[in-house]
Amino acid sequence: MIVIMTRTLYEAVGGYDALLALSHAWHRRCMADPLASHPFSHPGQHPQHSERLAAYWAEALGGPTDYTDGMGDETSVVRMHVGNGRHDELNERCIALFSEAMADVELPPETRGPLADYFRWSTESMMADEQSREDIPDGLPVPKWGFDGLQQVKES
Repeated sequence: MIVIMTRTLYEAVGGYDALLALSHAWHRRCMADPLASHPFSHPGQHPQHSERLAAYWAEALGGPTDYTDGMGDETSVVRMHVGNGRHDELNERCIALFSEAMADVELPPETRGPLADYFRWSTESMMADEQSREDIPDGLPVPKWGFDGLQQVKES
């Protein structure tokens, strides 16, 4: 019998602790950047933003469901990010800082391409300016991402 073992992207990056380090590194880089710091300058920033972001990324990358079990769901995340108009320059800057943050925390090289693809996809899909918060349906699941990109959800 042949058993094929596959690791999730979550496992390959090193789990929650690695994603938490990445979240902190990315946030530090954003806060030091005149353009990228703007979204973080508004009142209402959650005091555990980096921890919540790491939990969200963990779930999206095939790890535990701590984010949706106790912090929010995809609907709340998307509603938080839509309706702010086009900001392509900000998106590109945040994507570049994410790549730099991956190097800062020395993520395994084989995970950096898939993570960069995920971050670009999630940034561009969540920042769609044609939607308003009211357009986002309730109960959206967190999209799953793997080494080959967006994973198809199997309906039961």
